[in-house]
Amino acid sequence: MATKITSKKLVKDLLYLEHDAIAAYDSCIERLDDKTLRATIAEFKQDHLQHVVVLNEMARELGIEAPIEGDMKQMLTTGKIALADLMGDAAILKAMTTNEDDTVTAYERAPRHEDAIPQSKAFFMKAHEDELRHRARMETTAKAM
Repeated sequence: MATKITSKKLVKDLLYLEHDAIAAYDSCIERLDDKTLRATIAEFKQDHLQHVVVLNEMARELGIEAPIEGDMKQMLTTGKIALADLMGDAAILKAMTTNEDDTVTAYERAPRHEDAIPQSKAFFMKAHEDELRHRARMETTAKAM
């Protein structure tokens, strides 16, 4: 990748978002009763971990310190999951779906950022596809329960 990948703020914001998402995925995996659902969610978490790898590389190339954990929003993403746990797996998936809304929106906007170059745009579009797939699967599964 070239040195000017995208804006430093965008990369940092996406890293915070990914770390928040990973914390929510961990919370979700701990709470789901259904083993098959836990496995699916664990697969989706791997996508987020891969996004962090790519974003960390972008941060390195931009010469910025990459966040290694989420921000204050993490309390909201994990808190929704903890509350939903009181109502079962379908509620947990619905809470995760609302968390995915944020990642879908962020990656939908990222390729349109004025500093995004073709390589970063390709990653952002792939990440957006991942987030759409995650959200759709969670929505469909929750509705079927």
